Amino acid sequence: MKKGYIKSALGALAICMVTTTGCKNFLDINDNPNAPENAQVSLILPSAQAGISFVLGGTFQIYGNIWSQYWTQNFGASQYRSIDQYQPGAADYDWPWNNLYSNSLEDLEMILKEGRSDKNKQYAAIALLMKAYNYQMLTDAFGDVPLKEATKGDDNLNPKYDTQKEVYDSIFKYIDEAQAMIDPASAYLPGADDLIFGGDMEQWDRFANTLKLRAYLRLLDVDKAKAEAGIKAVVAKHNFLERDAEVKYSGTGDNQNPVYSEIVQLQFTSNLLASATCVDTMNALQDPRVSVFYQPLAATGKVTPIVQGGFALITSGSYSTPSFVVGARYSNNKSAMAPVKFISAAESYFLQAEASARGYGGGSASGLYGQGISASFSSYDIAEGSYVADRVAAFPAAAEGRIRDIITQKYFAMCGNQGFEAWTEYRRTGYPSFLIKSKASIYNDDSKPQRFLYPSSEVTNNGNFPGSKLLTDKVWWDTK
Repeated sequence: MKKGYIKSALGALAICMVTTTGCKNFLDINDNPNAPENAQVSLILPSAQAGISFVLGGTFQIYGNIWSQYWTQNFGASQYRSIDQYQPGAADYDWPWNNLYSNSLEDLEMILKEGRSDKNKQYAAIALLMKAYNYQMLTDAFGDVPLKEATKGDDNLNPKYDTQKEVYDSIFKYIDEAQAMIDPASAYLPGADDLIFGGDMEQWDRFANTLKLRAYLRLLDVDKAKAEAGIKAVVAKHNFLERDAEVKYSGTGDNQNPVYSEIVQLQFTSNLLASATCVDTMNALQDPRVSVFYQPLAATGKVTPIVQGGFALITSGSYSTPSFVVGARYSNNKSAMAPVKFISAAESYFLQAEASARGYGGGSASGLYGQGISASFSSYDIAEGSYVADRVAAFPAAAEGRIRDIITQKYFAMCGNQGFEAWTEYRRTGYPSFLIKSKASIYNDDSKPQRFLYPSSEVTNNGNFPGSKLLTDKVWWDTK
């Protein structure tokens, strides 16, 4: 594992990528704010948040959106063919792994070392929540990962791996520690240096509860007693996100959405097309979001997709791309301003709806289900028409049917904007039930990707690396 506190250049780059006012408000060229002796939490926090956002909204977003079958490889290009073929290489994961560990987590640890005083306590609370979020990303993607011996710099270049159960236990611990520190009335609140909520600690408390609910629901099939107790406790607080937790981009300079930033680096090549898996189902439901998440063709005014993995089957024709609102329209520079959503308001309502549908309290499952759909429409200023009312009216009476509809509508809401989470929820629940095997798959059976591969940097450099996994090996909580 790459270790060490490599901050002055990378930290500055991450901050520049996401702050609308550029670097000058955060960095003084006569100072090195990342050196341990001069560490300033107000400068390190945006670097950490930017680093996580760039991985979540970049590599994780692209893999998640392709494996969730929102997007598929364009037949006229080649950048993501290996993803659509279910044939990525271990080296493909070096950058996100190293960025989350050697940059983002190192930043967060620096804040926690500096931030236990009253002056820095709210920064420390945010850092703990970001640490919990970061580790959930890592463990949901890779399975067992280093935690107890990670982020110790040159003191340990061969950290041992912790089981996914142990990582989840730590996630809950970090959230609890953070909530015990949160004080919205503190005299020392972050401001614009908190890229997600601008120092609004009430929102961070809601974020904590929503993240905790997400995590407990993830464990229902592997540790039911713990999950049920945790869900009931957090639902009883009834304090969840009602707005998107996101990093916004201005589109100026290097401050661009991560997917669009990659499009720019690829010389504005149109690598991504709309997948028929998602589009055809949305069209069948007359879902108006389809023409917002995707670019309709000028000639017809309709969204026209190709079959998932169909790049080898098609040689010509006009097909729709993802739109600028999800950062993936190659020819529209508004893509640069698409936000990266850590947890959306829609996801928050769907999590609550699922908890209610499973009998854990927290309000009306049908009402929360409808609020989840409405929040998705509202996030993109889309008129609902009768869509939400029709879905609520058709909400099943049976529990399993309710879970199916909740996760399926969550899937539509996450189209293009929370691809990794949608793919993760598919692995957990088996919904939506209409995903197909990519036409480009290398597998002879119906196998689909179940995890990321461990990066080649771990295989070659970590003496305690426990051994490689196959793409089809399930992570601990995946029982479907």
